[in-house]
Amino acid sequence: MLIAKPVTKLTCIVLTLFCLGCKQRNIVKHNGEKDLISFKPVLGISYTEIARRSNNGLSFNNFGYQMEPQWKMQFVSNDSTSIYSPTKKQFINFPLSRGYDSIFNTARTWLKVKTMTRDSMIIELLKAYGDSVDTRGAKVYMVFYADNYIKNVLHGDISKCKSPSRKDSVYVQWLADSANKNINKAFAARQPVELKSKSALVTISKRHTEPTMLNNFNTSDDYMGPEFDITVDKAYANFYYSFSIFVDPAGQIHYGKPLTVFSERSYEENYIHLSTAVMNSYLKYYLNFIPGKTLGIVHTSEIAVHVKGNRGV
Repeated sequence: MLIAKPVTKLTCIVLTLFCLGCKQRNIVKHNGEKDLISFKPVLGISYTEIARRSNNGLSFNNFGYQMEPQWKMQFVSNDSTSIYSPTKKQFINFPLSRGYDSIFNTARTWLKVKTMTRDSMIIELLKAYGDSVDTRGAKVYMVFYADNYIKNVLHGDISKCKSPSRKDSVYVQWLADSANKNINKAFAARQPVELKSKSALVTISKRHTEPTMLNNFNTSDDYMGPEFDITVDKAYANFYYSFSIFVDPAGQIHYGKPLTVFSERSYEENYIHLSTAVMNSYLKYYLNFIPGKTLGIVHTSEIAVHVKGNRGV
């Protein structure tokens, strides 16, 4: 078994750069033949993910999605892992299936070990399509430190490791400049748009994603696709419209697109006409739109609204 030499004095930056620049290589070899990977050398060691980045060094993509370090895990045996649930605030055991070329599956996720030591691990995420797995990898790398390494070497401080880099800031600023010039280049805001009502007749509730094992406790939909239910009492008529809105840095709103399916073009045109009128009247006059921002940078982003009108008596 080929195991990388244990790391003793790495900084977060060095390990992250190593992760992004590491070459493809097999972790397990027996007489030149690829074999099932063994986790025996690291059994019982608790690891915490301290960084997740693509191979270009960024933790953000052009849609605004932020790859955040989230996992805490331990290999219990060659066929079992223990992964921390932030919802239940406890570790949950998952079965582990091993494949060839350092590939394994646990918690409904396909992964590939790039390096593995008692101090650190680098694991690449793989993409699955039905019954198939793309072994070329998604070029997204999870960097783990052993909890003992974090305690004894980093003195428990991993805040700098987990923070977005300057490269991330430069990239987000570039995305923001583009989106603010052209709303069609809008991207998701990490701190999404907020809506505040100026009238007791208009109420707002934001939809939230429930973190579960089925979504790997991922609640990114809350900022990738913010959705709001808006109720207007004493409206001119009973109505219900679902559509998207672009919110620019000044808090001004622009109609996006209807969020429903139409059987005929004429129905769609009428729907857009009426829902645009609802936006330009009730929403513009009775709501404040606080624009979204990412890494402190205010920029244009898109939200979905579901507006219900209750006719007044």
